[in-house]
Amino acid sequence: MTASWQPTASFETLRFRAGLLADIRRFFADRGVLEVETPLLASAPVTDPRLASFSTVFRGPGAPTGQTRFLQTSPEFAMKRLLAAGSGPIFQISKAFRDGEAGRRHNPEFTLLEWYRPGFDHHRLMDEMDELLGGVLATPPAERLTYREAFLRHVGLDPLVAPVADLQAAARTALGSVPELGEDRDGWLDLLVSLVVEPHLGHGRPTYLTDYPASQAALARLRPDDPRVAERFEVYVEGIELANGFHELGDAAEQRRRFVGDLTLRAAEGLPEVPLDEALLAALAAGLPPCAGVALGFDRLVMVARGARELAEVMAFPWARA
Repeated sequence: MTASWQPTASFETLRFRAGLLADIRRFFADRGVLEVETPLLASAPVTDPRLASFSTVFRGPGAPTGQTRFLQTSPEFAMKRLLAAGSGPIFQISKAFRDGEAGRRHNPEFTLLEWYRPGFDHHRLMDEMDELLGGVLATPPAERLTYREAFLRHVGLDPLVAPVADLQAAARTALGSVPELGEDRDGWLDLLVSLVVEPHLGHGRPTYLTDYPASQAALARLRPDDPRVAERFEVYVEGIELANGFHELGDAAEQRRRFVGDLTLRAAEGLPEVPLDEALLAALAAGLPPCAGVALGFDRLVMVARGARELAEVMAFPWARA
């Protein structure tokens, strides 16, 4: 057992991690994708009720009464401002922070690889993700399943039409003891996907789960030919979620409507009130180029590549030793 001041990851693992970062940077440099840096501390956090941001107060010159800043859960909003300003294709390897998330596959401070491709839709971005994973993990081309197909296969229900009572019953049958989620349809869907569907995904080759319910669109477009679902995908390897991608929503009015809906949910759940990111909304109004983007958990990628069981094995100083 190592002393509490020592790193949890071996130096062999840390060298592997550094090599993987170098490989990723070469991957994007070879494709003409610009590496960027955006603020970790910003004036507005995400509104998503399922994500909690750390906050701090700046008390320096120009802010005599203090200004609250939020550690970002993702660099997405600032990167979209760059895209709207004409950056072209961009990527970032950034620290991100999420309160309340700690465990075998979660650390409150973690590393994200996020990139955006103007002119791509989510299908073309999945093709590029295949190239990246094939290069760094030597995986074969991925299986692609819709959310509905995976749910029917592993739960036996159609997630787009099944009544909440049927989702509750399926969760209790599969899991026994379950949290009380009431009439929260997306809560039951998330529970079933996380604990019943995900363990079956990504074995032998990655799995891309596509066409999420429209209620879980977040910052993705809805499919024009089927507005019940969003142009969103997630990537799984060995039952572990690695990435979340969107055919990005560029409609400022629709994005504001979704943000306001999030604030309503936050208030109903007794969560802290947060400001809207008006800079992002202004950027969308000015014109976000048609694009697709994806955020990939780099620590999880290293964990899978090394065959590790938990993030602490591939991080120098995880939360417990930070």
